[in-house]
Amino acid sequence: MPHLYLHIPFCKQACHYCDFHFSTSQQRRGEMTDALIAELGMRKNELPAVSLETVYFGGGTPSLLTGDELMRIFEAIGENFSLAPDAEITLEANPDDLTDAYLRTLRHTPVNRLSIGIQSFRDDDLQLMNRAHTAADAKRVVQRAQDAGITNLSVDLIYGIPGLSNAAWLRNLDEAFSLGMQHLSCYNLTVEPKTALAWQVAKGFVRAPDDALCEQQFILLTERAADAGFVHYEISNFSLPGWEARHNSSYWKNKPYLGLGPSAHSYNGNQRSHNIANNSEYLRRIAAGQTAATVEELSPNERYNEFVLTRLRTSWGIEETELNSRFAEFAPNFHTEATPWLRSGDMRFENGKWFLSPAGKLLADRIAAALFVV
Repeated sequence: MPHLYLHIPFCKQACHYCDFHFSTSQQRRGEMTDALIAELGMRKNELPAVSLETVYFGGGTPSLLTGDELMRIFEAIGENFSLAPDAEITLEANPDDLTDAYLRTLRHTPVNRLSIGIQSFRDDDLQLMNRAHTAADAKRVVQRAQDAGITNLSVDLIYGIPGLSNAAWLRNLDEAFSLGMQHLSCYNLTVEPKTALAWQVAKGFVRAPDDALCEQQFILLTERAADAGFVHYEISNFSLPGWEARHNSSYWKNKPYLGLGPSAHSYNGNQRSHNIANNSEYLRRIAAGQTAATVEELSPNERYNEFVLTRLRTSWGIEETELNSRFAEFAPNFHTEATPWLRSGDMRFENGKWFLSPAGKLLADRIAAALFVV
């Protein structure tokens, strides 16, 4: 079944590390809601005519949408698609937005999963990253959502933050696991070009993340998550058994999805498209009945490389039968290039599938690149 992504390109303030597309001005939010609804109608035929398995509101900060704006979008989704009875419908949210009143509003929408951008339970970290919420907000928000009846909750945390010791990182993890959420996403802080963090590091105001410390904190993460009964099903993602993020898993399984809104990407197996990352131009094009997307035809090499990159990041790995059936011409290259990693213990081949060992997960991008064809 296909999947739908909607990019909400607004934030209260700019996090210093973020290089996603957003605007801190919300003056055109109503226009953007209208444009998303219009684009949905324009592009609905790009997905197979079967029920949507997932809908994901990302950003930006989708929790800035009002209940009325959300319901207008859901009404448009209902007019153009059918939803599977058990569809996963995720809203990314910041802790400071999830007030009791807003959570009560969400109960009257189809949203059944929240992905909460906590990032840290330490005020020092939150201030360094220019987050809009406090540690106290972070500690209260999951309980508040649970009290509102939302039972599928994911928390985001960041490690490798300058000043975040291993002991402090473990306290962050223990705080998260004590909350009773079902899913955890953890990301290594990276210094992306043209961000405030990149400028601060270049000027010497903030230390660059320490690679050795990041590696240590990743290992601590995998160990503590396992102790808490969480499955490490993708490099950055952990869940209780059966609570894997179905929407994000669709990306890693190369399933078709449609992305709407500025900067959103779409994929149908043979083509990838991306919308223009400019709010004004996006609004202008949609208002004129024009597409905001640029379409890229994927070559056989690119389809194979994407398959390797995404599957190798997951616990289900690369099945030998699928490799041979979908990419028979590249299978000999895969086997040749995988052999050294198999011998080093960074890859494993068991029960008919190739996957990364715990040590290999630290080298995921390097291993995938070695398996690529050009």
